[in-house]
Amino acid sequence: MPVRPVLGAALCTAAVLCVPAVPATAGVGERVTADPAGTISKNSTVTLSGTYRCTNATGPVFVAASVSQRDPRIKQSLNGSRAVCDGAERRWQNSGKLTPGSVTPGRAWVEVILMELRSAGGLPLPHFHAAQRQHVTLTSKG
Repeated sequence: MPVRPVLGAALCTAAVLCVPAVPATAGVGERVTADPAGTISKNSTVTLSGTYRCTNATGPVFVAASVSQRDPRIKQSLNGSRAVCDGAERRWQNSGKLTPGSVTPGRAWVEVILMELRSAGGLPLPHFHAAQRQHVTLTSKG
């Protein structure tokens, strides 16, 4: 697997897991949403989707999503996806195979973050465009 996607996924995971409260830095018209329903397959792969809109990115931007069910403090990250920040509303979809039994069909908390990696002194630092926390319903798939 190429290093760049792995680095991006790792940084998105770190952003979702380590940021207790995403600062309100969303620009005018920037947002990220999660669809009210997601799926969970028999092999514990969770798939979530939604929309986003962002502008004025100078570095790579990712949509990072996490899910929790029993304890909202314990979040499990899904694979991140790249975002295009051209001002248009776009769709995102992230999937990830989670620990079997850690998430089951039913109500779950989802956190979605639209995060850019901006270079500061040679280091990529996170800049948050938008975030959303909400309940979704996970349904069985296959």
